[in-house]
Amino acid sequence: MKITLASSPAAQLETECLAAVVLDRAENSRGEKNNPEPYVSTVEKAVQQAANDVISSGDVSGKMFETSWVHKPGGLKAKRLLLIGGGKAKKFTTSDLRKVAGAAVRALKSRNLRSLAFAVPDTIAAHEGVRAVVEGAFIGNFDPDTYKSDRKDQAIDSLTVVANGDQASLQRALDEARILGESQNFTRELVNEPSNRMTPTVLAQRAQAMCKETGLKCEVYGADKIKELKMGAFWGVAQGSDEPPALIVMRYEPAGAPEKPVLGLVGKGITFDTGGISIKPADGMEKMKYDMAGGATMIGAMRAIALLKPKVKVIGIVCATENMPSGKAQKPGDIQTAMSGKTIEIINTDAEGRLVLADGLCYARQLGCTHLIDAATLTGAVVVALGYYNAGVFSNDDSFYESFTKALSTSGEKMWRLPVTEEYLDQTRSSIADLMNTGGRWGGASTAAAFLKEFAEDTPWIHLDIAGTAWMEDAKPWIAKGPSGIAVRSLVEFARELGRS
Repeated sequence: MKITLASSPAAQLETECLAAVVLDRAENSRGEKNNPEPYVSTVEKAVQQAANDVISSGDVSGKMFETSWVHKPGGLKAKRLLLIGGGKAKKFTTSDLRKVAGAAVRALKSRNLRSLAFAVPDTIAAHEGVRAVVEGAFIGNFDPDTYKSDRKDQAIDSLTVVANGDQASLQRALDEARILGESQNFTRELVNEPSNRMTPTVLAQRAQAMCKETGLKCEVYGADKIKELKMGAFWGVAQGSDEPPALIVMRYEPAGAPEKPVLGLVGKGITFDTGGISIKPADGMEKMKYDMAGGATMIGAMRAIALLKPKVKVIGIVCATENMPSGKAQKPGDIQTAMSGKTIEIINTDAEGRLVLADGLCYARQLGCTHLIDAATLTGAVVVALGYYNAGVFSNDDSFYESFTKALSTSGEKMWRLPVTEEYLDQTRSSIADLMNTGGRWGGASTAAAFLKEFAEDTPWIHLDIAGTAWMEDAKPWIAKGPSGIAVRSLVEFARELGRS
């Protein structure tokens, strides 16, 4: 998608469609519903006047994602004016604008329109608005119908963002947003692939190609290296598949960066999860191709980090394998020895993600990482706790977590902290080994996190359980059904903040 910045009046832009945000300035008093007072959030009188008739008709309320079309709008060179609702003016945020921009793109795609100009609303700071519009446009422009034989390319070809302010500063915001949007969609592309076309080997190849393109160092190791490193937890999962595993290591080491901190990004890369011997129910198993979303997130984040060039060292690690129920597969009751030397009793072979991450976290520490973040579609329990709206966040370090929340406020991604106290670890203690790989039904997201915490040890660590947010179960106005690319923006923002400190 070609993206340009314009400071000239939006009314003068020749485009198939100009989009503007409609907000409702009416305020509720004492809980009573007031009649909406919609207005177009722009300083441009020509755009306001072009929308006057449809707004005064009462057909527009400003409700979130409400769309109204004005064809051949008077006073504008655009062929169409798209008015898209952003909700209450006082509550309208940058995160809302990101979604509204995505919704505008998706509204055009369904009409096979190819060019869009978007006027940044005057209620949002210009540089934040430019960034939100570009990121939202990329999110909205992605569709997962890759393998349809009659697939029609409806992608938006060009986007013009209209904003006033220092053009050099706004151009930087646009360029950074483009990198973030492209990287999030790169992650979504990886997650969207079926497992017969996204094996651990192919995932490693895609990571290598990305690293070559962006100047990152990349090493890929197979079964021999995994055994040499004594990654018994990782190998315990990998041994059941005919597809060879891949240990993917991506390094970003910018000139002039301090020796410390070194951020380690560790991702679960289970390219298909049958559950192993503890096999999953057939219903919905086809979605288990997305069980490598944590690994794909780290690959996408490393891409953006390489291009944005923060002054901090980052190592990305993806432990990629299938979890299959073959005659070679590990069985409930088996004992595996992790890289750290801790022994693990396998209670349920479907609790495999924490096993590969255990060795990934240990290896990250061995490579010199001083701070750790892992991401995984780890537990169904986090979906029970938080639904499909928030990722679960766990941490062993309050100040590290507080720093991460600053990145969330910029990225707009929703995450909620859950407990990972000693009581949850007690549920995973084994009578025959150090740990069990599951702590039972109750508090499943926290017991899984407590298990991982043992392998982070004293290193500041954050665990992101993205099981409920990595895949959109239904299409939303701003995003297609399918992979979401959750956490890419937050991880990149955190790396950039770490580089500034």
